[in-house]
Amino acid sequence: MSARRHQHGMSLAELLVAMSLGLGVLLAGSTLLVGSNASYVGHADAAAIDDSGRYALEVIGRAVRQGAFADWERLGAAGPAPATPAALLGLDSQTINKTSFGIDSPLPASVNHSDVLAVRYSGAGAGPDGDGSVLNCAGFPVHELEDGWSIFYVARNGDGQSELRCKYRGTTSWGADAVVAGVDGFQVLYGIDTDTPRDGVANRYLNASALNALDAALSLSGATPAELEADRHAKTWWKRITSVRVALLLHGERPSTSVMAAASHELFGQDYSDAHGSTDLGVSLPETALSGREGPRIRRLFTAVYAAGTVVP
Repeated sequence: MSARRHQHGMSLAELLVAMSLGLGVLLAGSTLLVGSNASYVGHADAAAIDDSGRYALEVIGRAVRQGAFADWERLGAAGPAPATPAALLGLDSQTINKTSFGIDSPLPASVNHSDVLAVRYSGAGAGPDGDGSVLNCAGFPVHELEDGWSIFYVARNGDGQSELRCKYRGTTSWGADAVVAGVDGFQVLYGIDTDTPRDGVANRYLNASALNALDAALSLSGATPAELEADRHAKTWWKRITSVRVALLLHGERPSTSVMAAASHELFGQDYSDAHGSTDLGVSLPETALSGREGPRIRRLFTAVYAAGTVVP
C-alpha cells in the first residue's frame, strides 16, 4: 500500500491540456505544410506556364520569319512570280481540321474565338528531303519542289484540354502536333503597309476578316477564272503584311485559391478591346467565363510582334 501511494499519473485535466497542446502543434504544423505545398505548386505552375509561353512564341516567330524565304538562286533575278500565293494567311474565331488542305474547310467550334495563323514558304534543295535548311514545324525538311506549311490553331485534345497545335504537310498527308497545352486564347493581328510606294512599315493592324474584306473589294482583271485568281494573288492585301502581332493566353494545370485574377484579360490591351472587342471576338476574355466551376487558375499573357518580311514580287 505504501508503494502504491508514491506512484503518480496524469490527472484527467492534465491529460486534456496535454492533448490540446499536442493537437495545436499538429494543426499549426499541418497548416504550415499545406501552405508550403500550395506555394511550391503555385511556383511550379507559374514556371511551367512561362516555359510554355516562351517556347510557343519562339516556334511561331521562327515560322513567320521563314515565310519570307525565297530560293533566289533557283528562281533567278526575277524572283517569285506575281501570281505566287501569299506567304501569310489567317482566319478569325475558327479552328481547322488537321487532315484538310491548308486552312480549307474551317470549323466554327473555336476555343474562346481563337484565331488561325497559316505560314506558307518555299523549300530548298532537291527532293525528297531537300538540303535540310527549311523545316516545317514538326521538324521535317521541305524540298524545293513543294511548299511548306506551318499552321497554328487551337483545338481540344481527347481529354477536353485546349492546346495550341501546329499543322504541317507530310510526305503523303497532313498532320498536326501540339505545341503547348493549357491555352485560353490565341489572337493574331497583321500589320499592313498601305503606302504607295511601299516603305515596308506597317501603317495599320487588322485582323484576318478585315484583310479578307479588303481583298473582296479588289478590282480584278482576267478573262478566265484562272486569270482572275492569278490577278487576285498579285494584288492581295495579304502580300502587304510587314509584321505579325500575336497574343497567347495560357493557364496553369491546377485551380488556385490564392490567385488575384483580373476581371478580364485584354489580349491586345484595353484600348483595342474597347474599339474592336465587339467585332473581333476573343480579344477580351472575362475571368468568370474562363474559370467556370473549377475556380481561378494562374494565367499569363504572352505577346510578340514579328517582322514578317513578306516577299513581294
